[in-house]
Amino acid sequence: MKIIVGLGNPGRKYSDTRHNIGFRVIENLASRYQIEREISKYDGIIAQLRIGSERVLLVKPLTFMNLSGRTVKPLASFYKIDLVDLMVVYDDMDLDPGIIRIRPEGGTGGHKGIASITNMLKGTSFPRMRIGIGRPPDDTIDWVLGKFAPEEAALMKETVERAADALETWVKDGIDKAMNSYNQSRI
Repeated sequence: MKIIVGLGNPGRKYSDTRHNIGFRVIENLASRYQIEREISKYDGIIAQLRIGSERVLLVKPLTFMNLSGRTVKPLASFYKIDLVDLMVVYDDMDLDPGIIRIRPEGGTGGHKGIASITNMLKGTSFPRMRIGIGRPPDDTIDWVLGKFAPEEAALMKETVERAADALETWVKDGIDKAMNSYNQSRI
């Protein structure tokens, strides 16, 4: 089994913000498959489906970004998942818009959602997918909670599609294949 967690903030107010790119990727991936079961548990929405022969849980924490670990930790514990089978998808200001970076593990990079998860899991040894949203011209909070500019919309739509493709590759063929195929410059 694999668990894929997309980070974001719940509610309509945040739906199209830069910080919610993880949610958008999860929603795109879910739209490609028949969801076998959907539940609300562990302060999150969990959709169960199959990608090939692999059972996959797609998770959207509803705790707000900075408390994402409150959803991930009990879910990982309940399913007794090896951390190598847990992928977290989130926004990254240090990457230009449209850039995808997949890594088998890493630090927090100052991202409070990832910090919450690493604190709760007591480690950083889980795969992650960072999606570039670009560096703000001034205030960081306004930037991540802001919407993409109209001229960025097409690029980010394509990026969400490629990120969902990369997740399918990770599930079917592993982290190395996903990194080799999708860790590149923008489209």
